[in-house]
Amino acid sequence: MAKAEQIQLPISKLQIGLTVKLPLSWKNHPFLFNRVEIKEEAQIELIKSLGVPYVILLSGEELLPEEIEEVVEEEVKQVIKEVDPKALVRKSLRLSQQRFVKCVNESRAAFSKVGSDPEGAYRSSVTLVEELLDHMLEVDKPFLALVSAGESDSSVTQHGISVAVVALMIAKALDMSKSDMRDIALGCLYHDIGKLKVPDNIRRKKGALTDHEANFMKMHPNFSYDMLSKSGLYNQEVLNIVLHHHEFIDGTGYPDGLKGNKIPMVTQVVSLANDYDRQLWSDNVRSPQVALGYLFKNRAGKHAESLIAVLVKILGIYPPGTLVELSDKSVGKVMMTTEEVKQPQVWACKPDGSEPGLRFLCNEEVLVEKALKLEELSEGAMRVLQADMGVSFYFTGIPS
Repeated sequence: MAKAEQIQLPISKLQIGLTVKLPLSWKNHPFLFNRVEIKEEAQIELIKSLGVPYVILLSGEELLPEEIEEVVEEEVKQVIKEVDPKALVRKSLRLSQQRFVKCVNESRAAFSKVGSDPEGAYRSSVTLVEELLDHMLEVDKPFLALVSAGESDSSVTQHGISVAVVALMIAKALDMSKSDMRDIALGCLYHDIGKLKVPDNIRRKKGALTDHEANFMKMHPNFSYDMLSKSGLYNQEVLNIVLHHHEFIDGTGYPDGLKGNKIPMVTQVVSLANDYDRQLWSDNVRSPQVALGYLFKNRAGKHAESLIAVLVKILGIYPPGTLVELSDKSVGKVMMTTEEVKQPQVWACKPDGSEPGLRFLCNEEVLVEKALKLEELSEGAMRVLQADMGVSFYFTGIPS
């Protein structure tokens, strides 16, 4: 049995002498590390109480029977088959929502200390970055889930977390280093902190800004940069993301009009993720699918085509939050990305809002027919689908 292979060992096969890895984030179990060397029965009982169907076997396979590989494969399949997949998805979506709100609150707490306790703010934010990475990497293939902080307008902190999630997914797809991912996440958290220095009547204004107001708003990257750089705690890659997240590769961005490779790749990734998330909250878009179309139509040449292609692959044809009509004439809202792009998991109901429920289209002979606009829904469907709720993203994943 090759040690390079990842063996999913059923909980029933645990025994003293094995070293295993828990398929959980470090915050979701009581052990010091995910890697556990089993030395006593109490550890086995504790692992059993965590509710996971298997662990990853790291060493000690010589203690197991020779035929263990076949037995393991069958037992794991059986354990997962017995779990209600809809219950797993509901639990996963609920966990994503809880984690998102927690991260927004932690980001807000870090912001509050930037001026008075810069070292405390830095420690809090790098801890939050590690939390984001843990959540993304705790499953082999993370997906995106629809989440919300319950706000009608996207706050600086809510926007920062959602942008970080999308940017990290792009970075993972590009196989970027952990160091680059940390810089990306930290830059995302703080990229708009300078907006807090913009007067509320400009920052929260509905409709078009005057030239004076727009110029003031365009100063926010400089404000963000100044707030962080004076502490001397943040590396140049992070500061560059904060200062240049509105730069475009054609040189039409701000504040410095940088072109092409003058914009580091980590900054280009954040620029794209930020641009996409901003469209989700603009008054004339507010649809994840329309926002994706907007990038194609209005941002040609402003972001690298290769990066846009990665974003499309991550979001799918119908990104989470997209309102859709199904082939059985039901209506729904996409809840998470899946492998089957035309058969996502949706919260659906009849056109009048009756018979609501979570549906797995991949288990039905039902497809998404088309995306819908908000005004195409009945009042009942709007209420059931919470169709006017803002759209943000967080990681989710279900063991395969």
